[in-house]
Amino acid sequence: MGSGQLTRRGAVAMAVGAAAVVRATATGVAPKGDRVMERVVGVGGFFFRSKDPKKLAAWYSDNLGIPPVPTSYGGQSWETEAGTTVFAPFPETSSMFGSAAQQWIINFRVRDLDKMAAQLRAGGTAVEIDPTRYPNGRFASLNDPEGNPIQLWEPGGVDHK
Repeated sequence: MGSGQLTRRGAVAMAVGAAAVVRATATGVAPKGDRVMERVVGVGGFFFRSKDPKKLAAWYSDNLGIPPVPTSYGGQSWETEAGTTVFAPFPETSSMFGSAAQQWIINFRVRDLDKMAAQLRAGGTAVEIDPTRYPNGRFASLNDPEGNPIQLWEPGGVDHK
């Protein structure tokens, strides 16, 4: 067998090595140079100030299906589905957030953008669906009752799972 041919042992070794990299990456350990770097594996919470936290929590529950924070450690918390999450700082001058004083916007993945928009509109919330279909899906914009910006995303194309 010539040096350019792959042996069975070499193929098995490559497969085992590739599986180890995939497994390490899937469990939150990613290679970085010559060392393995621990990394976060998801978002554990999103915390923000509110004028009326109970009222706003009820709006998120009634309109988006996000249950309120449990009152005890044994209570049921909101569980999300696995999928793409983008963590992206924007320039201070970005108009994406609306007011210059607004420091964040949250993006929620949804299964069916049209159904979610209809549900929100039926509840009295204005929703603007972006008419463009992007390579990674469709988007809509709205604000919660306190004016915080929300983006809805129906993954598609490269991010469809």
